[in-house]
Amino acid sequence: MSWNELLKGKVAIVTGASRGLGRADALALAEAGADVVITDILIESDQENEKEAEKYGPMAQIMQSTNVMYADKTAQEIQAMGRRSVAMKMDVTDRNQINEVFATVKEQFDRIDILINNAGTLDHISQIEDQSDKYWERDLQVNLTGTYNCTKAVWPYMKEQRYGKIINMASVAGTLGGFGQASYSVTKGGLLSFTKSMALEGARFGINVNAIVPGIIGTEAFHMGNPKMNERMINRTALKRAGEPADIANAITFLVSDKAKYITGVGLNVSGGIELFTF
Repeated sequence: MSWNELLKGKVAIVTGASRGLGRADALALAEAGADVVITDILIESDQENEKEAEKYGPMAQIMQSTNVMYADKTAQEIQAMGRRSVAMKMDVTDRNQINEVFATVKEQFDRIDILINNAGTLDHISQIEDQSDKYWERDLQVNLTGTYNCTKAVWPYMKEQRYGKIINMASVAGTLGGFGQASYSVTKGGLLSFTKSMALEGARFGINVNAIVPGIIGTEAFHMGNPKMNERMINRTALKRAGEPADIANAITFLVSDKAKYITGVGLNVSGGIELFTF
């Protein structure tokens, strides 16, 4: 089977897919044959983007103000490949909205085979004395509870069809810790435990649940970061370079394909070896 037929006939939902890793994931899944639903809080055609960005903090505001949001564009690119695709506004902290979106996808696409829990926050950098209580709660709600919300919503569809692939986006911050990243690290570590629990519950229904553990990846958010800090992290990486979004997307495409049907409950490092003892 060729790569562009690996996911033929499958329907995928990707959260936080208007840019960065989510956008790369969506395009890669489509290239492998899947129909893909793009979801995000920021959609180019939405008149509420400024309000949504203000609700979720500095990074969302920067992306909104600089027009770094490509949900509609990504859907159009996927349609140009000959796949079905649509961009839908969805807040992973809003359970009612999630349920509505998933029900609409099931109605329009007939099934839901793949869920990529990518939506997340990464802009709360403070040591414990200065950690914002507001952003601590936001990170828990988006990164951890958001994944729970979407997984719970998709579960009945996958259980009924006795088939499903779920990928949770963790981070090396969740396995190694992160200086000044208490809230982010806690949520990403929690996702790894959640992945194992869902893998156990899903096994009897043909649902595979795995996590990706990215290292330093050259997304828009990375390039907006402190150059000196970025350099330090790259030097900490065995391969001495940042990864590309496609590195994550390719790993995800494999894990949600039937080539990986005997893999479940793993946290796959796609990290360039940042977790290794380097010197």
